[in-house]
Amino acid sequence: MLSLQEREHRKSTFAKKTSENTKKYIELYEEFSQYGYTKALAEKYADFFVLNAKKPAAGDIIQTVQLYDKIRDYKSAAYYLSKLEEMMKKLNNEEKFIYCTESLGNRSKIGNWRDAEDFRTENINFMQIYSEKVDIKLKADMYMSLAYADCAAKHYNSAFRLLTGFGYKPQGRNDEKLLEILIAGIYICAKSGDEASVENAVNNAIAAMGLFKKYEFVWSEEYYRNKIKEASEGLA
Repeated sequence: MLSLQEREHRKSTFAKKTSENTKKYIELYEEFSQYGYTKALAEKYADFFVLNAKKPAAGDIIQTVQLYDKIRDYKSAAYYLSKLEEMMKKLNNEEKFIYCTESLGNRSKIGNWRDAEDFRTENINFMQIYSEKVDIKLKADMYMSLAYADCAAKHYNSAFRLLTGFGYKPQGRNDEKLLEILIAGIYICAKSGDEASVENAVNNAIAAMGLFKKYEFVWSEEYYRNKIKEASEGLA
């Protein structure tokens, strides 16, 4: 979840700033800072910024999708993605890019590999061209979504190549995006059924955690340890 400062920096994609919106966002961000990703947080965010908003902003719908994705409520995430699809002509290129990565990942995690492949075929040219204009973390999100799609179609070697081949370099010692990439790798190993590769991937992720000097939130370390365990059991 974006901090208030990050949200305001990208204000063009979010709801118009008002005292009410700011107050609610601060309240929800404080809840996030204390408890992390929860169903209650996703529902409160969706209710205020999307369902009860006169004209929901694309950024708020995207953040709602991501909050539901983090708790593996892929059905709810898909519902909000459909709202973004209805707004497609009004989205700027960055919003469309995030919509594409989230949609591809959602289809893949649900297991709709045919839908994922069709979606990728339809949107891959835009995704690849625009990925050169975004920051490395958004680019990593695209490659993870592509890897999830290959994994859903049981193309495990291709999925690994996507994760390792785009040249992501650690962004300092406390790089949570690197952890996400490594955890995606664990998941792919688990789905492939190669137990030895699962063990190796888990060790790599734990080693990466060992480089951290600090975590952003009190719950972060436990959250990532749980994500590693769950990925090793085949949960995205």
